[in-house]
Amino acid sequence: MLEEVKELQQSAVTKLVKETLVKKEVTFKAPTGSGKTYMMADFMDRILDNSSINISSLPLLQNEKGVVFLVSSLSKGKLAKQNFEKFIEYKEKGFFKNINPYLISSEISGEEKLYIPTDYNVYVLPRDLYKTNAKLMQGVMERFLQNIVSSEKIGGQGKNIILIKDECHIATNNLDNLSKYFDKVINMSATPKLKKGQIPDVEIKEDDAVNTKLIKQVEWQEVDNEDIDSSKELKEVIEKYEKVKEQYSNLGINPCLIIQISNKDKAEKELNEIIKPILKNKPSLKWMLIVSDKDNYDTNDIMKIKKLPKEKWGDYVKDNTSSIDIIIFKMVITEGWDIPRACMLYQIRDSKSRQLDEQVIGRIRRNPKLLEFEKLTSEQQDIVTKAWVWGVHNEGKPIWHKVELQKDYDISGNIKVKTTKINSLTQKKDFNLNEFLQGKKEKLTHRSIFELGRKIRKSTNDIQKIIGDYSTTYQKWYEISENIDDLIKKNNEYICDYSKSMEVNEEAITVPDSSEYINTKYYTEIENCIWKKSKSSDDEFAFDSEAEKKWAIILRKLSNKKILRKNDLLEDKIFLWGKNYIPNSKIKFEYYMNSGIHSSYPDFIMVDKNDNIHLFEVKSLNISNSTQIDKEDYENKIRCLKEAYKVASMKTKQNFYICVFDRDRWNIFQYQNGEENNYTIEQFEHLFS
Repeated sequence: MLEEVKELQQSAVTKLVKETLVKKEVTFKAPTGSGKTYMMADFMDRILDNSSINISSLPLLQNEKGVVFLVSSLSKGKLAKQNFEKFIEYKEKGFFKNINPYLISSEISGEEKLYIPTDYNVYVLPRDLYKTNAKLMQGVMERFLQNIVSSEKIGGQGKNIILIKDECHIATNNLDNLSKYFDKVINMSATPKLKKGQIPDVEIKEDDAVNTKLIKQVEWQEVDNEDIDSSKELKEVIEKYEKVKEQYSNLGINPCLIIQISNKDKAEKELNEIIKPILKNKPSLKWMLIVSDKDNYDTNDIMKIKKLPKEKWGDYVKDNTSSIDIIIFKMVITEGWDIPRACMLYQIRDSKSRQLDEQVIGRIRRNPKLLEFEKLTSEQQDIVTKAWVWGVHNEGKPIWHKVELQKDYDISGNIKVKTTKINSLTQKKDFNLNEFLQGKKEKLTHRSIFELGRKIRKSTNDIQKIIGDYSTTYQKWYEISENIDDLIKKNNEYICDYSKSMEVNEEAITVPDSSEYINTKYYTEIENCIWKKSKSSDDEFAFDSEAEKKWAIILRKLSNKKILRKNDLLEDKIFLWGKNYIPNSKIKFEYYMNSGIHSSYPDFIMVDKNDNIHLFEVKSLNISNSTQIDKEDYENKIRCLKEAYKVASMKTKQNFYICVFDRDRWNIFQYQNGEENNYTIEQFEHLFS
């Protein structure tokens, strides 16, 4: 897994634990496909791990007996069972040894009444079981909860209960009536219901999930014309799908197009008059219709699907090599349906629900090659991180604008950036693992296999590879695992010595022919920029922050200094400058922070009139409380970047800048040939006069 993804998820869980320590109710927002179930399990495991968190120290959890989790999977369908199976899988793989999950089911009963055992610590509750008049609501659930929280003196366990509402955007009034039993409530959803002005306590932002390649970026193909010819549009969608399918062909994945139809009467008309006539002329494409009533399931894949029991159809289409190209559905896959190969959504129906739309779109946003992402070619990486959506209005969602290079400038000839990477201990030529281990004293006592396994899983990919390559026998696995702390320390010492671990990539990088950016409120007119808008002639571009906007204005001002004296002649040569847009940029530099290697994408690039490369990272210390950025972490990142840029400037012979905006002043750190210089904005501008 990408180190950036690990850091994003672990940081979110750490914040969730911190918020839980001090609040009765916490809301956690994360895009669909960002690993919410995994993070949920990690969160529960950390709380249950008494060695890392002392329950008695929690202000709202004063009981030393411990905690029980009730995970209410609030969506219809199989989400509860899916969550339970994931928890079991994580436990069996040794990821989270503290969780002991149990799936509450109406089938588990005694002779006269339902029975819920009390010797587990994670209970997964399906939504349908606590509907009004359901068996579970006839006192069974309340008796169970009362038994958990009651003191031992009266026959109870005396434990605290933390309720986790998975997909919390769906109301659960019956469960809410039992709130007196819950010491904490954790609301988790991609679309939580928030009061006006309220922000989530913990959030993985969509652009962060996209930039780390955790989820796909959506290319919106919005439909504004109510009179549009749906048949013509669907034909175009299928043509696009066939091209995408060809691009996926060398990845061992059969991509999937999802078509969402209306409910009730409209559905039959859409199926019989629009969809099926078109698909009839595409016999090579295999399709499946999944609706709430299994009797109405349908498919043209007679050889593979027709032979399966209908309850297996949904599982079959999840596999990356499934023969089904197109899935047609109504409402049955809005939540809890994991199919990473799905990358296109065509919505005929008009849901009039932003929450529903986002849940459906989430089905096509998972990265099917996340674990092998670094091994893919740039073209393969590009295709597995894109999703296409037709028919859903992009209300309230980030608007992406496409940009392309100016034709008037020789960008590829003038902008060639040398990038750097960080080698780990495995690339250190004089490092001998056998000699390293021979120098360690034999351990007199052994740590448990579970403790070692957990430590290995939390280590970086490089450490895991070292251990995996060495562990040809169980004895060798124990030998190296017992010394993992020393190995990590040795690896970190080497990595942090950038003079040895940092290496310049062989091939210089230029900016791509096209890119895209999210529309924000921070926009300004620009000129002499390397970019122009693909579908607009105006010169207004949006930036990620107020500080970036201000820096763009500064670079625009510098770009107007066109005159270059050469051989006693005045030559009109402009500064080339532009934003380094992250979505498909290869202009990045690796640095070390929080026990892992991360990538830094400088915000701006400039080539001066002497063809020198200048790279700018813009930071702002004017952080409001609503941004949820940890100021200490933010400042630590700046310090780590300064160390990396200093060495990178010496190795690449390029100029690096960290431009820090504090209140209303700039503090500019320049790194040139391994030296640090500090400038005011006036001094910086004078450098180019």
